[in-house]
Amino acid sequence: MTRQHVVVGAGPVGRHAAALLADRGDEVVVVTRSGRDTGLPGVRHVGLDASDADALTAVTEGAAALYNCANPGDYTQWERVWPPLASALRTAAERTGAVYAITGNLYPYGPVGGAMHEGLPDAATDHKGVLRARMWADALAAHRAGHLRTVEVRGADYVGPGTGQNGHVTRVLPTALRGKPVTVLGRSDQPHSYTDVGDVARLLVAAADDERAHGRTWIVPTNAPRTQEQALADVLRAAGRPTVPVRSLPIGVLRAVGAVVPFAREIAQLGYQWTAPYVVDDRAARAHFGFGPTPWDEVCRRTVDGLTA
Repeated sequence: MTRQHVVVGAGPVGRHAAALLADRGDEVVVVTRSGRDTGLPGVRHVGLDASDADALTAVTEGAAALYNCANPGDYTQWERVWPPLASALRTAAERTGAVYAITGNLYPYGPVGGAMHEGLPDAATDHKGVLRARMWADALAAHRAGHLRTVEVRGADYVGPGTGQNGHVTRVLPTALRGKPVTVLGRSDQPHSYTDVGDVARLLVAAADDERAHGRTWIVPTNAPRTQEQALADVLRAAGRPTVPVRSLPIGVLRAVGAVVPFAREIAQLGYQWTAPYVVDDRAARAHFGFGPTPWDEVCRRTVDGLTA
């Protein structure tokens, strides 16, 4: 039986999720403020402000699931943009009965001393992580009260097609493909986890479908960690290009610049991710859902293909 799904956001995860759902024959509505056509076959596009709970509810009526794939890019605006948007998404799910599937991230954990896994508390120290943790806590409280059904998937730094400025590797990749040196945040020699955006979408859809998966977070299946320098070299190799010099931008410099540049200050608050190992333990999701990450070589090829397409 054909089912309807509503995807809020047309970034890399939203597009991949919509494509997966459409490819299996379901009806898919992608909601963005502009209503811009993503070009995905069989997907309907609606333009509305998703923080308008009444408008979002109207679109979500009859849907099996409502996917939060929104990703406000300007960290300086998160405190203004996220609360009403998250509230409207919860409200629409409560009113319609649609499963509320959330694309999360690792920020809620804050600085950790080992691999991140679902058993860790959300103990963020910066306001972005605290905000994301509160969003999940509010959704989980509504789930436990019986007002809605929800699940959140959390991926590491994104790689894969369409990632662009949403990923630290893809942010510097265009420069590296021209054979020029690049600058990465923090240290370039620390192990770091990278999650394919397609795998985020795959787990998001699978978790929404699976009632046994609801009411908790899941770490997205992710390949073995690489350093920033290794990850970039692997993607360049997939493109048939040589490695390039990789320079490091100390987090202290970002903090100093942040005194006058708000966005630099926001990035500096996340500097702990780039000064020590920052890796995930995805064994719970692998065991429950029965799949692992897309092979790393394929991820690298798709990352290049997505940039040059």
